[in-house]
Amino acid sequence: MLSRFTDDGWDRWRLIGLGLAAFLIIVVPALTMRQLSRESVNAANWVAHTQAVGARLYNLQADIRDVESAALTLSKGIQSPALDERLQRMDRMQATMQELAELVKDSPEQLVRMGRIESMLERRMELAKEVAQSPDSPHQRAMIEEMTFRYPIRMLVEELQQHEEKLLADRAATAERRQRVSSIVSWSALVVQLLLLSLVLWLLKRQIGGRAEAELRLIKASARANSVLQTVREPIVLLDHEQRVVLHNTAFSELYSVNHEDINQRPLQSIGDGVWADAIIRQRLADVLLRGRELWDFEHEQRSIDGMVRTMLINARRMPLPDADDEVVLMTVSDITLQRAVQVRVEELNRQLEGKVEQMAEVNRELEAFSYSVSHDLRAPLRHVAGFADKLGRHLGDGADEKTRHYLEVITGSAQRMAALIDDLLVYSRLGRGAMRMQTVDMQSLVDDTRSLLDSNLKAEEPENGAHREIEWKIGPLPVLIADENMMRQVWLNLLGNAVKYTAGRDKAVIEVTSRALADGGQQFSVRDNGTGFDMQYAGKLFGVFQRLHKASDYPGTGIGLASVRRVLMRHGGRIWAEAETDKGATFHFIIPPQAPEAHS
Repeated sequence: MLSRFTDDGWDRWRLIGLGLAAFLIIVVPALTMRQLSRESVNAANWVAHTQAVGARLYNLQADIRDVESAALTLSKGIQSPALDERLQRMDRMQATMQELAELVKDSPEQLVRMGRIESMLERRMELAKEVAQSPDSPHQRAMIEEMTFRYPIRMLVEELQQHEEKLLADRAATAERRQRVSSIVSWSALVVQLLLLSLVLWLLKRQIGGRAEAELRLIKASARANSVLQTVREPIVLLDHEQRVVLHNTAFSELYSVNHEDINQRPLQSIGDGVWADAIIRQRLADVLLRGRELWDFEHEQRSIDGMVRTMLINARRMPLPDADDEVVLMTVSDITLQRAVQVRVEELNRQLEGKVEQMAEVNRELEAFSYSVSHDLRAPLRHVAGFADKLGRHLGDGADEKTRHYLEVITGSAQRMAALIDDLLVYSRLGRGAMRMQTVDMQSLVDDTRSLLDSNLKAEEPENGAHREIEWKIGPLPVLIADENMMRQVWLNLLGNAVKYTAGRDKAVIEVTSRALADGGQQFSVRDNGTGFDMQYAGKLFGVFQRLHKASDYPGTGIGLASVRRVLMRHGGRIWAEAETDKGATFHFIIPPQAPEAHS
């Protein structure tokens, strides 16, 4: 948008510059030539003016000579009509004087001279008349001398003529200077015109080149956009206000099996053998254009040429065209028949799965109740067996033989083992039924407490000869997280207890506990030992109830501990798995996700 605004501003200033250049090319030379023409006319006018002044001065002097010579001739007594006519030229001299006064009115000095000439001329003409009218007067000679010597006009006329010539010379010099300046200006204007013309031509060439480049870019962009449009596999079509096809892609024409070239400007309802003749969909499309309502994920069933009913997902919105003032409807069509069938199937399977889950939950509840009741119901006869076996042993006393004592020991040991199984089964049952109390749990403290408890048990079981086991604990930094503390205590007690139990055959047992944070915010814990390990092909039985991978005579236990661990972690939303190798130790990994939910079956 900013680039377009900058280009528009540059084009506007460029047009202003071109207009100004054209103005300078046309107007400045015209004004220069007009000024030159005016100055040439002025120079010619001044020359004519000076010539007119000189001609009239010449005529004035000629008339003065004619009048004075006629007066002198008449003073000798010679009468002639021609002399009378020459004497009458004084009126013409008055007209000549007026013309001269009009010609030199722009010069105060010349007007002063004209005034002096006029006064002298008036007196000389009066004396000329007196001389002509008194041929025999004794004062004739004095009047002639006064006319000739007292009122000399020739000098004033020459001064006036010289002044006019001087003015003409000054004006000619000024005109010549102006002519030179005008010539310089004219040549300069010509050079500037050439430069401006070159600039205009360069700008025009650049503008034409830029326009051609822009048109080429536009053509390439249009071709690229059309290529993208035709490549997209989702059917796309543009509709005008009469729901005629303005533009479409190949996927649309292929979907409805129509000729790609013949589909433009065709009404939408004529495409696809009437699948678009539905009044509802046509009204929806009309609302998109007229009211600006967008059509989102509208499912429309259409029957194809082969008679198959397909479900189409239609999306439409109003869109302005960049090359026109009109608006169109941009519509996309997607065939979701397969997706709809899959969705229906998934929904059906989900309903079946929900039923299965409910059935499994009911079975689990029944098994929980059965285990709980069986465990409680078995306690009483088990106590009777253990109690009466003990009483029988005391009753026989020293009279019992070796076989009898062996039988009593087997009965007592089996009763104790059965009691342990019942206790573990009750714990396992409570782990599945009890409500979880989520709180902040310091795993470091739990592991340390469990380690101290196991060390105490080992010391209590040490033989009287003083031999004891050597265990190297490697406990890394452990985090604080949200969990059920009692359940987590059972996890660590079982995992660390197994590590201690299955490293009993090592001279030096090594048990390592580590943790690491996961990307989703959860925590992964690992318990590694160097004990007897197990074969990984039996790992699937590891977390089952009463499942054992070693003989009870080698490693005592009920086979419920790891099943309890798995149940606790499942209720926290986590999981557990193991990695091991026979006689090379085992590693148990388990994950607790962040903010574990409160209930998992």
